[in-house]
Parts: sequence; structure tokens; C-alpha cells
Amino acid sequence: MWTTIEQIFPYAIAFMIPLLITALGALFSERSGVVNIGLDGLMIVGSFIGAFVVSKLQEIVPGAWWTVWVGLIAAAAASALFSLLHAFASINLSANQIISGTAINMIAGALTIFLARNMTGSGNIRVKNGFDTFDIPFLSDIPIIGNLFFTKMYPTTLLVLSILILSMFLLYKTPFGLRLRSCGEHPHAAEAAGIRVQSMRYVGVMISGAFSGLGGAIILLTYSGEFTGNVAGLGFLALASLIFGQWKPIGILLATLFFGFATTVANVSQVIPSLAVFPPVILKIFPYIVTLIALVIFSKSSNAPKAVGEPFDSGKR
Repeated sequence: MWTTIEQIFPYAIAFMIPLLITALGALFSERSGVVNIGLDGLMIVGSFIGAFVVSKLQEIVPGAWWTVWVGLIAAAAASALFSLLHAFASINLSANQIISGTAINMIAGALTIFLARNMTGSGNIRVKNGFDTFDIPFLSDIPIIGNLFFTKMYPTTLLVLSILILSMFLLYKTPFGLRLRSCGEHPHAAEAAGIRVQSMRYVGVMISGAFSGLGGAIILLTYSGEFTGNVAGLGFLALASLIFGQWKPIGILLATLFFGFATTVANVSQVIPSLAVFPPVILKIFPYIVTLIALVIFSKSSNAPKAVGEPFDSGKR
């Protein structure tokens, strides 16, 4: 059984990483006071732009190692710009943020498939080479832990974990983080203190867009390899991880690790004798059932920002 865990754990980590970066983006948005359920659409945009840029660059400069990194940057930038639609509707127009996020999901899926079909004729864009896995020297030799965490690792894993640490520092140790969190908790008090609430909320939404685009491109360049017009609902799973993690970076890390491991187990259950006795559908819905139970148990002690989802009118209280 332990051997089986060692075999599937690196794949669980690979599945967890795009979830983690997308949920971190949602954290910035909601801490600023804007609900962003358009994560799925923003991930799709990132996957599309990443696939387009990388595939074109690999045709021009075959074998160049830097093409995948350029694809990641392009995906993050494109999704950040695309998220401005949600920001403008939610912040300037005071639109219902749930409806605006839903519109982002619908527009992104339809638009990217339309563009991909016009470019390739099939709606799919395949990249020839993505990121390669590697073992971290010395750390991979540590008994038990080495095989679980430091083998078959993608470079994007280190990138996202670095962003996690940086995000924790920004949110809780810098004036920027204090201002951002105050806009999601008490926006009128923040405005009275001289903070430009609307600008901070724009920044929060754009960070969520950039991180979501990064998540979509990471899926493409690690275990997917092809843009197909969807990300299997991982944007919604990232939103569930945000709630399950109680709007805290470490909580989100643990929630995405749980979802990553549970989903990986469900995907490989039929080839593992000890798990094949369970119907696959039970294993697939297990993490969602746990999330619903957790939401019921911790609903009264939720750490959601007090003003999240509420339109902000400058000068009114």
C-alpha cells in the first residue's frame, strides 16, 4: 500500500499545483472584496493563450527551453487583461458579481474554442514539448519524504510554492496586504483612511486573473499537453479549496493537497487492487462531500471577508 502511495503522490502534487495557484488568485480577489467565480473561464483563457504562444514558438525555434516559460507569462498576462471585464462590471457598474463571473466562464469557453477552430480546424491546440520532471538532488534521497515530495517534480511546482510564500508575505507583512484586506473587510473605513478602494479591488481581481491564467497554462504544459476548450471544472474546485481553506494561504495549501490526492486516487482507482473494490463515482465525489460537511460544520466560524460580494459606493455608508 505504501508503494502505491509513493507512486501516485507525485501525480497528486502535479494535479494540486494549478489548483493552488488558482485558489491563491481567488484569495486576493475575495480579500479585496470581489467574488470571482469566473476562475474556470480565466483558466481556459490562460490555457488557450499558453497553447497558442508555445505552439507557435516551438514551430519557429524547435527545442528551445524558454518557449514554455514565455507561454506561462503570456497566459498570465492575457488572463489578467481578460479579468478586467469582471472587474469593470463588478466595481464600476456594481453588477451582481456571481452573474458577472458566470458570464466570464461562458464567454471564455465559447471565445477560445471559436478562435482555436479558426486556427487549427479542430478546436484543439497541441504543444510538442512541455515541462519535464526532475528529482531534486539530495532531498529526493531522504527516506519516505524524498519519494513523496522531491521526485518527479515539475519546475512549476517550485514556482507556485514560491508564489505561495510571497503571497503570505504580501498579505500579512506589507502595507499593500493590509490595504487589500481592509478593502474586503471594511471598505468605507479604508476609504476614510485614504485608501483607494476601487483601485485595490481592481488589483485584487487582476491578480486572480493572472494566477488563474497561470494555472490553466500549467495544466497544459505539465500533464495535459493539449488545449481542448475546458479545464474539467478545476476553477470551481479551486473556489471550493478557497472556502475549505477558510480564506487563508496555509489552509488553501492543505485543501488543494487534499483535493489533489483524492482526485488522483479516484482517477487511478481501477488499476489499484485495494481501491478497485470501491465504485469510481464514490471516490470522485468523496472530496466534494467532505467539503460540504466542512462548510456545514464551520459555517458559523467562517473567515470570509465581511464585505466580500458587496458593491462599494464611494462616500456612502
